[in-house]
Amino acid sequence: MENDNVPVSLPRIGDKAPAFKAVTTQGEIDFPKQYEGKWVILFSHPADFTPVCTSEFMTFATLESKFDELDCKLVGLSVDGLYSHIAWLRTIKEKIDYKGMKDVEVKFPLIEDITMEVAKKYGMIQPGEATTKAVRAVFFIDPKGVIRTIIYYPLSIGRNFDELIRVVQALKAADEFGVACPADWRPGDDFIVPTAGSCGVAKDRMDGKQEGVTCKDWFFCLKKVDRDTVLKAITQK
Repeated sequence: MENDNVPVSLPRIGDKAPAFKAVTTQGEIDFPKQYEGKWVILFSHPADFTPVCTSEFMTFATLESKFDELDCKLVGLSVDGLYSHIAWLRTIKEKIDYKGMKDVEVKFPLIEDITMEVAKKYGMIQPGEATTKAVRAVFFIDPKGVIRTIIYYPLSIGRNFDELIRVVQALKAADEFGVACPADWRPGDDFIVPTAGSCGVAKDRMDGKQEGVTCKDWFFCLKKVDRDTVLKAITQK
């Protein structure tokens, strides 16, 4: 018998995404195996037929093509049943008009998780917030099935979709160019060059001998890559 007092080890950045099989609005899913080679956003919402969640699903569906351009797939989850999911998504398409979005069809899979098995594996149930609803968790998973970023929102606050897109862009750009992305980075902004591993390399950077690299001090060096080059590298060919 499961002991609810035993601490649960939640997945962390750098961990392999916990595997599971489940039923979704788009058929059965084998996660993350069937998404190998793709970026994935796995996200949870508290419940079907709730207003904040409705606004989020409409936004996810409307922006799905932008995530597709980044070779990033969307997978949703709540602890509701499949028939509830289907009825809610049909209601969204037929009745809800929000911020100019209407007749919105959600085509990405929405997982049925009435046993809360998947939600518990991913730490989506936060007892201090609610014991029977998944919070607004977002897991960014890379093509190797590794969790790269985790964002949690409380039940009362909808997600920032500009930030979700920016995170995918930044993760892909950091991998592609071997750099880090500073605060508020957007494609076309300067990258941060990792700290030099030797005094000689650091001196070359400080002396301006590394092309395209500008240093403010030995530990703070910037590299410019134009926006078009970045977008070409991180979007679908």
